[in-house]
Amino acid sequence: MWVRSSVFASFCLVLEVLSVALFLRGFFPVPIKSSFSSKSKLSHLPAEPFTGSAPNLSKVPDPLFKRVVIVLIDALREDFVFGPNGRKYMPYTRHLVERGSTHSFVAKARPPTVTMPRIKALTTGSIPGFIDVVMNLNSPALLEDNLIWQAKTAGKRMVFYGDDTWVKLFPKHFMEYDGTTSFFVSDYTEVDNNVTRHLDSMLKRDDWDILILHYLGLDHIGHISGPHSSLIQPKLMEMDDILKKIHGSLILKEAEGALPYLLVLCGDHGMSETGSHGGSSAHEVNTPLVLISPAFKRKVGMEKPPTVEQVDLTPTLALGLGLPISQNSVGRFIQPVVEEASLRDQLRFLHLNGHQLSCLLKDSMPAYEKEEGYEQFRVAEKSHGNWLKLVLEGNTSEVLNNIGKKVLKQYLEALRVMSAALSKQMGKYDMYSMVVGMGLVFQLLLLLLLAMPEALSGASEVDLPVSSALLSLPFYLLCLLLSSVHMLVCTSAESACYFCSLSWGLVFGAVALSSALLCILVSMAARRGAKPPGKSPSRAGGSGWSLSELDVLLLSGTAGHTLSLSASSFVEEEHQVWYFLLNTLCLVVFQDVCRKYFRERSANIGVVGCSEDEDCLLPSKEGDAVASPLTDLGVMGAGSERWLALATPLLTLACCRLLRSLNQTGVQWVHLPDLGHWLNSSEHKTVLSLLAAMSLALIYFLVQRRCSWVSKIALALGLLGVYSYRAAVGSVVLPWQQSGGNMSKGTMKARFVYVFVLGILFTGSKDLLRSQVITADARLKSRGLWEIYSGVVLLMSLLFRAHNLPVLCCCLLVQSLMAQFIWKKLHYDAAQTTIMHYWFGQAFFYFQGNSNSIATVDISVGFVGLESYVEAPAVFLTALSTYAGPLLWASHLICYLSSENRSSVAVGHGCYCLALLRSVPAAAYVVLVTALRYHLFIWSVFSPKLLYESMHTLLTAAICLIFTTMEQSHSSSRP
Repeated sequence: MWVRSSVFASFCLVLEVLSVALFLRGFFPVPIKSSFSSKSKLSHLPAEPFTGSAPNLSKVPDPLFKRVVIVLIDALREDFVFGPNGRKYMPYTRHLVERGSTHSFVAKARPPTVTMPRIKALTTGSIPGFIDVVMNLNSPALLEDNLIWQAKTAGKRMVFYGDDTWVKLFPKHFMEYDGTTSFFVSDYTEVDNNVTRHLDSMLKRDDWDILILHYLGLDHIGHISGPHSSLIQPKLMEMDDILKKIHGSLILKEAEGALPYLLVLCGDHGMSETGSHGGSSAHEVNTPLVLISPAFKRKVGMEKPPTVEQVDLTPTLALGLGLPISQNSVGRFIQPVVEEASLRDQLRFLHLNGHQLSCLLKDSMPAYEKEEGYEQFRVAEKSHGNWLKLVLEGNTSEVLNNIGKKVLKQYLEALRVMSAALSKQMGKYDMYSMVVGMGLVFQLLLLLLLAMPEALSGASEVDLPVSSALLSLPFYLLCLLLSSVHMLVCTSAESACYFCSLSWGLVFGAVALSSALLCILVSMAARRGAKPPGKSPSRAGGSGWSLSELDVLLLSGTAGHTLSLSASSFVEEEHQVWYFLLNTLCLVVFQDVCRKYFRERSANIGVVGCSEDEDCLLPSKEGDAVASPLTDLGVMGAGSERWLALATPLLTLACCRLLRSLNQTGVQWVHLPDLGHWLNSSEHKTVLSLLAAMSLALIYFLVQRRCSWVSKIALALGLLGVYSYRAAVGSVVLPWQQSGGNMSKGTMKARFVYVFVLGILFTGSKDLLRSQVITADARLKSRGLWEIYSGVVLLMSLLFRAHNLPVLCCCLLVQSLMAQFIWKKLHYDAAQTTIMHYWFGQAFFYFQGNSNSIATVDISVGFVGLESYVEAPAVFLTALSTYAGPLLWASHLICYLSSENRSSVAVGHGCYCLALLRSVPAAAYVVLVTALRYHLFIWSVFSPKLLYESMHTLLTAAICLIFTTMEQSHSSSRP
């Protein structure tokens, strides 16, 4: 069955996306949970350990606190409180830390450092799975055992104000609540005022036991302008005043003889140097934890706060309120909280925590008895029983007190080891789903590789032996074999398997697909092996493949980048690889230009009709000219073209060097100041305004030349709207606007731009449809494509931050120069052009300031032009902005290959090459993360990169579908 290259490539990529999705479902583990469906109850708590005849010992310890107030400040970094600026940012809190009745800690949050997983960690004590990053957008109700459920069951009256993620996770748990959306990051004032407005009335009331306040303003400021913004200090001082008000009210209500209160100040995660979060840098994982209560000893000076895990707060609050610890908690009780209590009570709390961890250890590890922590706990429990027996017999010697302290240390060590063991066993991989997904991905990659000679041939068609494969005996035998293996695995699996839970129809479809792919691969491999030497197709039309220096660079660079993904350092600093490859590419292109225009020029002098001032290597054809801004300026003479071609790779190198200094990315040097930080500082706003205006003007100049006059007007007005929007949100200033004027959301101005974007897209789509349906006009089709491209550019201009507009400007400039003087004039074929577009797209992904950390995803662009959070457009705009570099270069590739002067098979070749370029690293990385699934950096480095690779594969599949449409319309227009 003959299939066009673009259809074949798109089909493979769509199947690869589904296969990767199956792999992701198996790779991102379900967090460790107890197999017991019921939740912990007070009646399940063990008695105190005692050797001999046990007296009537209390099972339930008395609560330590009557009331608890939790003030959770989103994105509160530990240095905002404990750092050098702590006294300036939060003076009252810093005074309490240094002189008050407090305990201060640095609480480490595990990646992913986003809100919903962190709330789960704080309330369940478990470490959420990495896939909770995706669920962060739409939080379902939390069904597993948690602190909020335990408090409600015990009759505690809870009140909540703040991030509505809590309301979604714990519906019908609070007697009173007021949720605010956490995703509309443009608002950092009202979102906190909506919480604070309830405080005065609530603090006067006595009908509550637990008050939870989740403030979002600091996090939103970080997303908008970073941790060094001038808005940070006023916001932290506002939070400090709120804490002072709550503390003062609790002191006034304190009654003699009653249980004390507990005031908790904490953050769910920190904030990176760029203002985002989600990764594993120190500023993102280190959060302050300040416990304030009259039950604690008063401090006499600033001490370096010790480090605890964020999940340690869960068992501490549970036992402090007289509640059972959640079944799935891996946290340890924070022992300094009870250091003023009797030794017997301290041991009792640690014993309860140890019993809960040992039960979870039994439930999650078959060989739990051999675990060091479990053995230490049993030893400590036995020593505790012996000590308690002596205490109950009336022994009060100092030796007995020392023995009790020794037991306390044994418990603490056992808790530490058990908690560490459970944290390492963060989840159980679904290996069967992973293997099935990985097998399908590799089969599709081999299919793409075997089809390469036909896919890149002059016909651009692939002969797939589908009929012979489906009607062959091996196909049915393979179906039976794989079905039997599936039955065997699913019936013998000890843990839940996603692939086994699918319906038999879907499973059989996957089995039939895998069997058919294997048969097709064997048939195609046999056909390739049976071909006599010298008959394989060649791009050059010769008897074999001929590789130039450029081909060697493109192939070796792509392979080298794929191999580099096996090292965590290379994943963290992947941008360096692409910068190096791009610079090397420019040098090789420079060599090709010199060879074409200068080295071979002397060999052509004397040819009939050629002079020294004419270029006979690149004969001009009628209609061969491509619209160029330089042509518009009248500087495109016969001699100047040669020098402009020579300058193009050098100018590209200069642009790349400039963009590298604009945004620091990666991990090692991201903390260093860059040009973007300098431009965004308040004292350089005028410079940023001039740069933004110049960039927008140049963007118009580069894009408008291929548009109709209607689209040119819409583009000009849209770019003016972009600048007005940036001025409204305070990024730049207008000439008549005073510095420091009032900022707004700029919603109407952004919607004004959206109108022009839609208008340009509509105009381009109309021309494109006319060229496909009404008349086979290649020129009309080319204009429609470029108008759609200009609409995308206008949308990117709106989404890009002001200091990143030069990135977009340089992207368009390099595209124009390379298309005019390099790809066309040096006769690079579709495969070479596609690989170069792919490399440029990857490099510009990092020029934007992106990295392989989730922290660099700028979620603020998802709310441009929105008054409130709407999930679908927010996700779409965020994805579009994040992958702007690859999308712009892929869009340009479609326009370039679909132009009226290109070969009719160029689009098919480009689509195939793009699919292969995406499949090779995706397949290799799937194998790497499987092999490295127990690596120390699997969750902090390799897993975020896996999500980026998966999303990139999905976007590439969508682009290839567009390629397919363009090729079909092109081929249908041929006579």
